[in-house]
Amino acid sequence: MERTEVVLANVKGEIQLFSDDQKAGKMDISVIGEKLTVYHTEVSEEYEGRGFAKILLEKLVSYARENNLKIVPLCPYVHAQFKRHPEEYNDVWLKEKL
Repeated sequence: MERTEVVLANVKGEIQLFSDDQKAGKMDISVIGEKLTVYHTEVSEEYEGRGFAKILLEKLVSYARENNLKIVPLCPYVHAQFKRHPEEYNDVWLKEKL
């Protein structure tokens, strides 16, 4: 059974994914104001290929929507998913201009 948990301490934190009470993956995030920045997605090697990165992404997006946050996708995986499915993520995707 998989479960996710958002753990924030001050502005930095993680979205953690557990499978049978074992930590299977995480996303490194920070929340400052209305911006949720995701830096890195990681799934433990023994859990690869089970769609766990997608579960983490779904939790990230749900958390952003529930808290009226915009996501800055610095993580290559998240950025690729946002570009691949813009219609699904446009409401939470903060496209910053450099």
